[in-house]
Amino acid sequence: MWNAADLMATDFPEPRWAVPGFFAEGVSLLAGPPKVGKSWLSLGLGLDVAAGRPAFGSIDVEPGPVLYLALEDTPRRLKTRMAKLLAGRDAPKALTLVTEFPPLPQGGADALDRWLTQNPGARLIVIDVFAKVRGHSAPGVAAYDADYAAIGHIKQVADRHAVATVLVHHVRKMASDDFLAEVSGTNGLAGAADATLVLKRSRGKADGVLHITGRDVDENEHALEFQPDTGSWHLLDGPASDHTIGDTRATILTHVRTHPGSKPKDIATATGLDYANTRQTCTRMAKDGQLHTDASGAYVVPEPV
Repeated sequence: MWNAADLMATDFPEPRWAVPGFFAEGVSLLAGPPKVGKSWLSLGLGLDVAAGRPAFGSIDVEPGPVLYLALEDTPRRLKTRMAKLLAGRDAPKALTLVTEFPPLPQGGADALDRWLTQNPGARLIVIDVFAKVRGHSAPGVAAYDADYAAIGHIKQVADRHAVATVLVHHVRKMASDDFLAEVSGTNGLAGAADATLVLKRSRGKADGVLHITGRDVDENEHALEFQPDTGSWHLLDGPASDHTIGDTRATILTHVRTHPGSKPKDIATATGLDYANTRQTCTRMAKDGQLHTDASGAYVVPEPV
């Protein structure tokens, strides 16, 4: 219990981040459709954080022990995946891999607590997949309450040790404009988690878009590129919208962002695009909300909402 004055006078440490801007201390749900690349992404993050290498190819991380529960893989498959991700580099000793683990309510949460006590500098835990450890719901418990309680088992441990914990999960088959609504299960899962990230396949230049919302992380979306030669996901520069639209729209958007107030003829001249196509595309982009125009026909990129 706090009074308001004492609370405002208290200094609290900043959240500990495994990957700044993406995975903070607490519980994060990482959801996506089957075969979208969640396991490649999460294993790559585990290797990067354990070795202190930039995550997503560009984000500096603080190295530390990582626990990766690969509950749908065999040791042989894990070795094959890691060999591809490492691309000749030494495997980090700070990464612990587990292929069998008890459900959280039946000893799993206690086992995680013991591992974290033995590794006080741990930066990240990944559970791939959450369904393998959530355990069975008590008879008669409502679905929302059961989902909320399932996250609660791991959240108590994550909060106690201030460690980022990623639960790999699935999405529903039916798509939705609200990415949170696509997470499989009830809203109790996203409600109990500190952050929810949904990896979705995309069109255009990006191979995927990672949608993020949470308590310590700003709501955002990031365009990612999958590199099949190494199995790694890399962050693409600029807003996700630049990479999820066709080449013509992306070229126009990039030019207008750096030259606000441009007209179609200016854009076509600067970029080499066909003028008629540029004019038509700018009109369509304005209708779609990707550009704003004034009475003179000049275009600007709208401010983020």
